[in-house]
Amino acid sequence: MGIDLKAKPFFLQDKDCQWVEKTLAGMTVSQKVSQLFCVLIKDEPVASMMQKMEALDFWPGSFMTSPLSSKDVASNFRKLEERARIPLLFACNLERGGDGICSEGTLFGTQMQVAATNDTQWGYELGRVCGEEGLALGSNWNFGPVLDIDTNFHNPITNTRTFGSDPEKVLSFSRAFSKGLMDAGMAVCLKHWPGDGRDERDQHMVATINDCSVEQWDATYGKIYKTLIEDGAQSIMAAHIMVPEYSRELCPLIKDEAILPGSLSYELTYTLLRKRLGFNGLVVTDATTMAGFMQAMPRKEALIKAIASGCDMLLFTVDLQEDFQSVLDGVKNGMVSRERLDDAVTHILALKAHLKVHEKPLPAKKFSLDPLHLEEHEKQARKCADQAITLVKDTQFLLPLSPCKHKRVLLHVLGDKGGYHDPITNTSVHFRHLLEKEGFVVTVFDARDASLLPIGNSVESMTARFDLVIYYASVKTSGSDTVSRITWAAPGGCSTPRYINEIPTMLVSVDSPYMLLDVPRIKTCINGYTPNIYVIEAIVEKLMGRSPFVGVSPVDPFCGLFDARL
Repeated sequence: MGIDLKAKPFFLQDKDCQWVEKTLAGMTVSQKVSQLFCVLIKDEPVASMMQKMEALDFWPGSFMTSPLSSKDVASNFRKLEERARIPLLFACNLERGGDGICSEGTLFGTQMQVAATNDTQWGYELGRVCGEEGLALGSNWNFGPVLDIDTNFHNPITNTRTFGSDPEKVLSFSRAFSKGLMDAGMAVCLKHWPGDGRDERDQHMVATINDCSVEQWDATYGKIYKTLIEDGAQSIMAAHIMVPEYSRELCPLIKDEAILPGSLSYELTYTLLRKRLGFNGLVVTDATTMAGFMQAMPRKEALIKAIASGCDMLLFTVDLQEDFQSVLDGVKNGMVSRERLDDAVTHILALKAHLKVHEKPLPAKKFSLDPLHLEEHEKQARKCADQAITLVKDTQFLLPLSPCKHKRVLLHVLGDKGGYHDPITNTSVHFRHLLEKEGFVVTVFDARDASLLPIGNSVESMTARFDLVIYYASVKTSGSDTVSRITWAAPGGCSTPRYINEIPTMLVSVDSPYMLLDVPRIKTCINGYTPNIYVIEAIVEKLMGRSPFVGVSPVDPFCGLFDARL
């Protein structure tokens, strides 16, 4: 297929090109196939992983770590690099800060929170913080930014992971994030090719559909990817998402059953991405453990198909030995040509050379998070939160709050149980403590507590006890859930907002910005976009009137509903 190692995005010098060519020439077929895998570090100790790989003579080109302690992350990377025959790509999932690589990392803010500042400098800062904290622990490759456009508020997985629903805003903030990350010294990986946010389903569960016409895709997703490619993005993640209209455009005779997601589609990943958009960098699949990948065809065929269709690297394994053997068999029987294998491995080696990992061995450097650096990142995160929090509406002119007027508060907690992409729980506890510190008397609603229910059906029994009702929402996707909606503790009583005309009621959401879909008639609504302490503390400052609301919603928080605006 041809790779220009001296061109964008690698810009290799002669000596780097020679290293790539010499390394490739010295590899066996088995070693080349090993390079095609990025293996997850999560539940199994690295020492045990290495024993299995040594027994198979399998040494992958990359490892990705789940968030562990910073000590464990750095130690794991060092052990793996010391045993590797070829320098490694160490990947992580930094979308909203250093918490994506380790438990001590800064949860700076989601992409949507950053976009709500309406200032791309915060996009750059998010990328910089991600890059600096990832690099400090030995990572050199980040799976981000997310380039998806959140046009469907029912989508349970894009949501606050995106920069919003406006393609131009997604483009400008993605460029800023990428620049910040690359300036810090890490490689970016744009995702999720060919573009999520249109379907209301989750590609973790099923191959999803981007229903754009060719013209729509070109003007939105295509424009975003093309611009970031021209900016020098080093890699792209091919996801389990179909674009049927583009597949039909590129393959006029294609049958519906032959339309495949980007991770398996030759016409999308090679013809469109490589040829039309001119991408010369590395393509990695999204997780091959996802149902969206495995439902398309038998796993063995899918692994081979992904490489044959233009993907250079496979993300994760189900059974390491089986997956390795499947791809090896695919090469030996010609389903993956030797030319395509060499092309894929060359892309992988070129990214390594671009990052100079062959010149600066990992063990020579001490990796750890700098406490002073983390303190500076925290200060920036607080500023970002202050500028992002959005007053969606206050048609009852409730704000600012006062413990003199609204002293007795009934607090309803919605969600706050963590999720697949965000394990953070119980953030409402901090919110409650801050309100109590301000002088409010806060009662947390419990549907099992009869004393909190109306006496009989008396409305006055509620108005006599409470001056303010706050619904605190931290609702997110949780892996098996396919919607991000409010689940009520009980349909009656005072679980649902039945007393909004008798008791001042407000909604505070620190996750999904679309909660008004389920409580449209609540007259005061605030969106914070990130469940971190910086957002929660800034919200309370604004509730008390000590700080103005300046955030601008990157999406339609009213979900197109007229009654949600009332």
